[in-house]
Amino acid sequence: MSMIVQDFPPQIKQGIDNLVSEGWFKNEDEFLEEAVRRYLESHPTELMKKFIVDDVQWGLKGEE
Repeated sequence: MSMIVQDFPPQIKQGIDNLVSEGWFKNEDEFLEEAVRRYLESHPTELMKKFIVDDVQWGLKGEE
């Protein structure tokens, strides 16, 4: 069992366990690798940098 998956909320852990037991993934580590790969593909670095810059600019202005 992956140490990371052990710390997930029960509903998420159960979902991962179901996908592994149904044969969609060999094990929890394979699931996590695929999840991270898909996240990185769907969140381009440039977009993440823009969000960070926007957050910093908002923080410097304070609440309006």
